[in-house]
Amino acid sequence: MKHIETIIFDLGGVLIDWNPEYVFLEAFKGDVEKTKWFLDTVCTMAWNENQDSGYPIENATNDLVAKYPEYEKYIRMYYGNWEAMIAGAITGTVNVLEHFVTRTNYKVVALTNWSSETFPIAQRRFEFLKWFEDIVVSGVEKMRKPHENFFKLAINRWQIDPKTSIFIDDNPANIKAAKALGINAIHFTSPEQLILDLKTYNISLP
Repeated sequence: MKHIETIIFDLGGVLIDWNPEYVFLEAFKGDVEKTKWFLDTVCTMAWNENQDSGYPIENATNDLVAKYPEYEKYIRMYYGNWEAMIAGAITGTVNVLEHFVTRTNYKVVALTNWSSETFPIAQRRFEFLKWFEDIVVSGVEKMRKPHENFFKLAINRWQIDPKTSIFIDDNPANIKAAKALGINAIHFTSPEQLILDLKTYNISLP
């Protein structure tokens, strides 16, 4: 194993607790089944990912309203109440990030699937997003994880060696894609498990 030089963080689900259920459980008065149906059928994750790839939110919303006019109120709520989908920072992981930034010499960057239209909201809300040397945002680049071209763009921009890099993400498909390119990867499940997983790369945190 080569000496690790670069730490690559995903943002949503790793450093930021984002979940559409926070909005729609309230909208559907706590009805878990209806919330699940709506997010699996109408405002799906695949639909959301299209905006993460650069498709305009207004167009995406209107497309869906045309397809499901009876759910217009709730469809417009998706981006209208988008900030309420963010519960806050995942404190344990932010502490890990802070350690890397302030106490080590690693290159610390982020690779995120995020709409370019909503990302500025997160930037205003979370000071720690300023700690990264660079953040590559899918909506800006109009490509996203787990597509190979998005990873390659980041690797080239940062001028890093995949074999001396660790990628941390909560999505198994993204982990698989990173590993296929020779990037060391950790499937994030919790801050506590992340600290244990980093030890396998001879990286110890206090």
